[in-house]
Amino acid sequence: MAGVLNFSQPSLFRPLSGSRQIPRTSFSIRATSESSKTPQTPSSSSTTSTQEKPEPTPFAAPPNFKPPEPKRFAVRPDKALDILGAALALFFRFGTGVFVSGYSASFVSKDEIPPDQYAMEIAGSGFKVKETSKLGPRPEKPIEIYEYERLTARVVFSTYGLPWTTCKLQLSLLSKDIIGTEIALLKDYAMHVQFDTYGSYLVREIVAVLDLDVLYYPCPRNGPNFRPKVLQMGGKKQFPYMVDPNTGVSMYESDNIIKYLVGKYGDGSIPFMLSLGLLTTLTEGFAMIGRLGKGQSYTPAKLPPKPLEVWAYEGSPFCKVVREVLVELELPHLQRSCARGSPKRQILIEKAKHFQVPYLEDPNTGVQMFESADIVEYLRATYAQ
Repeated sequence: MAGVLNFSQPSLFRPLSGSRQIPRTSFSIRATSESSKTPQTPSSSSTTSTQEKPEPTPFAAPPNFKPPEPKRFAVRPDKALDILGAALALFFRFGTGVFVSGYSASFVSKDEIPPDQYAMEIAGSGFKVKETSKLGPRPEKPIEIYEYERLTARVVFSTYGLPWTTCKLQLSLLSKDIIGTEIALLKDYAMHVQFDTYGSYLVREIVAVLDLDVLYYPCPRNGPNFRPKVLQMGGKKQFPYMVDPNTGVSMYESDNIIKYLVGKYGDGSIPFMLSLGLLTTLTEGFAMIGRLGKGQSYTPAKLPPKPLEVWAYEGSPFCKVVREVLVELELPHLQRSCARGSPKRQILIEKAKHFQVPYLEDPNTGVQMFESADIVEYLRATYAQ
């Protein structure tokens, strides 16, 4: 997706008459044969019936690890800037992805809702917030999405004197790479800004709105496992890429994915903030700026035999910082979406005796834990190489 935002000097400056496209750097990935789920460990070209299969790499929690006690809405001081940057999306995207489809809320006496049933209590008021929703058909199997987070901005300056010079600056904001620059003294100029977004952010928002469980296969830049798989399945390295095992449908392009999901698992209507074209693209770009460099590039890591399970939703800044690390480490994970109004909030209450997100369940180590900052440290200590 691409959006254009133009800034111009006052009328005494001449408008920009045109711009050249800046060549993008590119690289190729050779596809390898991989299963539709987790890639298999390479084996020898010749085996016998008596040859033992290699044992999977053992995984264990860090030494002396103890899951932290959950603290609702508490921010660890050293992580305050991370949460603040992740929270920018709430402002620029007007809370899209915070509420599920058909969300409604009402105030009721706290005595009307049993203590073991999920409800937000208004402190000191004697009332609780009863939340409901109207969800569409539920898929039998989780949707599969291959994606990562990428934002590119182009800034173009043009001068109009004699001699005149054009300065083009292309920034890959999340990687902080300067692709090409030519610096010149600019007297009379116009400035043109273009965001190129890859749509994964918007797809994650509709996943939260529709309250879908999704098996994410992260595809960070230079990731060795799932980028080749997307090329093999779809024929091109483009993201996001969706596979619906319930219908056999697979597709690229975020707009097409959103239309498919709301048609199949919603009421067919696209949420307002996902249907504004250029404005959607621009607000998506601004929402991502607060987390520059996160969730894009691969950090060498051990690939677990089983996907991790994360209870989260896109609108939460606490969930966002955890998801970024899951992407960087290329860790497959099943996301149990639980935005406001989701009936899965009650399921988590019954499972963990407490509701708070993110909540991580790691079947490879048996660890179950709350607290985003501690989850990030756990993931790096357990899987990063």
